[in-house]
Amino acid sequence: MMIRRPLGNTGLQVSVLGFGAGPVGSPELSESEAEALLKGVLDAGINLLDSAPSYGQSEERIGRALQGRRQDFVLSTKCGYGVPGVEDWTGPCITQGIELALRRLRTDFLDIVHFHSCPVEVLERPGVVDALRHAVQQGKVRVAAYSGESAPLSWALHSGAFGSVQTSVNVFDQKVMDWALPLAREKGIGVIAKRPLGNAPWRHAERPSSPDVATYWDRMRAMGLDTGGMDWSELTLRFAAFVPGVASCIVGTTRMENLQRNVYALEKGPLPEAMVERIRNAFRQHDHGWEGLI
Repeated sequence: MMIRRPLGNTGLQVSVLGFGAGPVGSPELSESEAEALLKGVLDAGINLLDSAPSYGQSEERIGRALQGRRQDFVLSTKCGYGVPGVEDWTGPCITQGIELALRRLRTDFLDIVHFHSCPVEVLERPGVVDALRHAVQQGKVRVAAYSGESAPLSWALHSGAFGSVQTSVNVFDQKVMDWALPLAREKGIGVIAKRPLGNAPWRHAERPSSPDVATYWDRMRAMGLDTGGMDWSELTLRFAAFVPGVASCIVGTTRMENLQRNVYALEKGPLPEAMVERIRNAFRQHDHGWEGLI
């Protein structure tokens, strides 16, 4: 049975494993494959779907595939950019972007809408945060949220404007565990962990070309962790999912067998305390300005 947790004080209950719906938008996935995957996600007990307008056909496919099941899931998306003819990161862009998302997702309301990793100067721009809050007041959005790291995340947590945040939490990205997660708990702000598998750098024998994967690959090698024979994906997922303060961790995949493997891993519960402490110590010892990855 999939664990569900309260998302801060939002009133929403989310599955400990969420679904990152980026892969659903891939043109390599047919309509029927995308529909089967999305229905399989819900049937596996996962109720948090996280999308974005930059994820290809993701929002449209969720809207088409899950008609009639809207009450079965918590719908999370992003905003702030990509509205034709409107300047990014302005009040009108937020307002019109939400309207477009409602149409694409074929719903009357969005459960969670995140500002997608914008800097502090954008958050402070007149009308931007107000536009999202106005959508909440209108009932089009249930929870205003922020996705990001470092100084903008701190601004978001202190602002009082957001009910939830999304930030990187994984074996190779632990900084927020020392400041952001305790602050979020204190303020009743929900936390969704992104990148819980740390981009799976163990798949690469040599340093990968993609900068975000390469960063975690470097950290993994520096930390020199011994998994004790445990599969890397299980270790990283169980670590992130049971970090105090994390409500849900989102993983994207196009393969149901991967999804089911993640579900089974989380059914085993938290890692042994001694292993968690080893992982925490390895990060602290090698952390040379290892900030969160956007």
